[in-house]
Amino acid sequence: MNLNAPAFSRFSHDGLELAYFDEGDPAGAPVLLIHGFASSANVNWVYPGWLKTLGDAGYRVIAIDNRGHGQSSKPHDPEAYRVPLMAGDAVALLDHLGIPEAHVFGYSMGARITAVTAIRYPHRVRSVVFGGLGIGMVDGVGEWDPIADALLAPSLDSVEDPRGRMFRAFAEQTKSDRIALAACIMTSRDLIAPEDLGRIDVPALIAVGTTDDIAGEPQALAALMPDARALDIPNRDHMLAVGDRVFKKAVLGFYEEIDRQ
Repeated sequence: MNLNAPAFSRFSHDGLELAYFDEGDPAGAPVLLIHGFASSANVNWVYPGWLKTLGDAGYRVIAIDNRGHGQSSKPHDPEAYRVPLMAGDAVALLDHLGIPEAHVFGYSMGARITAVTAIRYPHRVRSVVFGGLGIGMVDGVGEWDPIADALLAPSLDSVEDPRGRMFRAFAEQTKSDRIALAACIMTSRDLIAPEDLGRIDVPALIAVGTTDDIAGEPQALAALMPDARALDIPNRDHMLAVGDRVFKKAVLGFYEEIDRQ
C-alpha cells in the first residue's frame, strides 16, 4: 500500500453526497477516521501515512470527507455544520457499509465529532482516539472568529491574524471551498459538557502535541473519562502532530491492547 490517494466512493445522507474510502483488510477490525477542520480524508489520513500504517497492521481503514470538505457536498449554511449532524454522517457511513461497531479516530474537529458519536451512539463505538484536541473540547480553544474572517478575506495578503493566515493558507493549498469552511467554523465548535464526556466508557486515547497551542492538554480531558489515557506527542504543534511516529506507535499499541481483551 502506497501513499497515493485511494479510490473514493459516495453515499447520500441528510440531503448531501458524502465521499469516503474503504481500504485495508476487509476482514480486519474496522477503524473509522474523521479528519479535522479545513482538511480531508486524503490530507489528514493518507498523505501523513495513517492509511498505510493501519492497513499494514491488518485493519479495515475507512475515512469520510466531512460535509464541507474534500469531495463531499459543501453547504454554505452554518447550521449544516453542527457537530451532532456530522456525527450522524459518520454513523450513516457505518450503516451504509453494514458495520455494527468500529474503532473511531478523529483529529481536531474530527475528535469533537468522534466524542459526540460516542456519546450519542455508544453501541456503535469500540474505542475512541482523540488527536489534536484535549481539554479544549470542554473549555474552548481560543478565539476562532479571525479564522472565518480570514477565509472570507479578499486575499491572503490582507489577513493579519497569525492563526487566520495559517488556516487561510491551508485552505488555499487544499483548494477548499472557503465559504463552506467559514460556515463550518462558525458552528462546529460547540463545547461538550464534562458530564457527557464522562459517559464515554469505551477505551480512549487522547494525544496532543507538546507545542500545540490550540488543543488544550490531554491529561485534563482524560481525567474526565472512566477509561482514558493521555499521550504527549513530543515537540509537535497542531499541524505536525498528525503524522508523528510516536502517535502512530501509541495508536497501534492501543488497538492491540483492546484486541487482546
